[in-house]
Amino acid sequence: MRNGDWATALPHVDAALASQPLEPRYVICRAQCLMALRRKAEALSAACAAEQLAPADAVVRDAAGTIYSDANQHARALKSYDAALALDPHNAHYYYNRASVRRFVGDLEGAEGDYDRAIALRPTDYEAYKHRSDLRTQTAQRNHVTELRALLSPPSLDWRGEVQLRYALAKEYEDLGEYAASFDMLQSAARLQRQNMRYDLATDLATVQWIIDAFPRGPAARAEAPGSEEAPFSEEAPIFVLGLPRSGTTLVERILSSHSQVAAAGELNCFALAMVAALRRQAGQQRGQQPASRREMVAQSAGLNFATLGKEYLRRARLEADVSGRFVDKMPLNYLYCGLIRRALPKAKIVHVTRHPMAVCYAMYKALFKDAYPFSYDLGEIAQYYLGYRRLMAHWASTMPGEVYALSYEALIADQMGETRRLLQFCGLEWQEACGRFHENPAASATASAAQVRRPIYTSSVAQWRHYEAQLAGLRAQLAAAGVAL
Repeated sequence: MRNGDWATALPHVDAALASQPLEPRYVICRAQCLMALRRKAEALSAACAAEQLAPADAVVRDAAGTIYSDANQHARALKSYDAALALDPHNAHYYYNRASVRRFVGDLEGAEGDYDRAIALRPTDYEAYKHRSDLRTQTAQRNHVTELRALLSPPSLDWRGEVQLRYALAKEYEDLGEYAASFDMLQSAARLQRQNMRYDLATDLATVQWIIDAFPRGPAARAEAPGSEEAPFSEEAPIFVLGLPRSGTTLVERILSSHSQVAAAGELNCFALAMVAALRRQAGQQRGQQPASRREMVAQSAGLNFATLGKEYLRRARLEADVSGRFVDKMPLNYLYCGLIRRALPKAKIVHVTRHPMAVCYAMYKALFKDAYPFSYDLGEIAQYYLGYRRLMAHWASTMPGEVYALSYEALIADQMGETRRLLQFCGLEWQEACGRFHENPAASATASAAQVRRPIYTSSVAQWRHYEAQLAGLRAQLAAAGVAL
């Protein structure tokens, strides 16, 4: 389990349970394995059974809470965390876990209180400091700058902790209007993060050309493609909201999922996983075989059986997100698959959220992503990645005219109701007042925008980057030299 080899771990857990079927910690281990293998219903059943076997075991109650949270059953998760804390009220880990769920469901005040308790009990939980800083706009009367600065002084501080603290400080300095200090702190944090990552930007840039080569006419089927038949599809068409991270995709998802006929599925990896599974099946690849290179997989994807791909995506998405009917998949990186999406899911709606180039590049730069977007910690790499993304989206626009709805973040901020009406019309949805009051939507959000989506439309982020025009001059020059209108 520690190595992430869940499929191999599961039979060992089952063997232990065969010997001791009522041992709750074995049952919760089984639930964790099942959840990692995306066998959600079985995992939830096992977590519930473990809690029933050991209602006074704080470790089991906390572990069950995490399984419920991963399954988007946040109310259930909170009850389990409450139980764990009642049994062990001095456990920082439990407070941290409950704070995360409270943040997802919009209880930002409760989350801040839990982060405070977690930090008091475990002062080296640097991720808790970062999340706490993100919960609200810091003020001169109420901030953590002095505390955070003091924590940066120990020479033995691990680089991961230093990154978290520096991002937290950069955010708080920005809230306080201390922009030079904010950027200096951000730049040092991003540089440290990038130094400790293994990433090759050239492969991502080359992938854009490989996709264009594989789909020169966009979604139009190649004559030799064996799976070029249209995918059978119901009227319950999914809506893909895509673009770059921090471009406003969460806001658009929130607006759409406030409609009574649409559910938010979050950021799903399901399309990419369905494509890889389909390629392996088509090639007859066996478990343990050397996988094809990315370039080979991109080329082969143009010859997939698209009907099968569409069905497999829907199966995975509905299982992963536990949704029925229409839903929004807001994985930003789905922009890579627009041609495949149109072939596999001909009735799906594709919404491309755009944002001013400087604004979105700065927004990515100042975000500390958990495991994604490794290009975002260097301004030069951000510029190059942006140009590749822009080139691919221009290709889809030219080969799929009218198929991808471009929605400007700035236009949405300036005319929320008008843009929302046009968005709903494109998606085949009737107007509902709830879409205009998206911030009242009680549904959970586990993205980097979990705190922001609880607020009505606000304009402060539109030109935030202009406070750093001097520091971002190199980025601007790089984009301008490539012909990007700024």
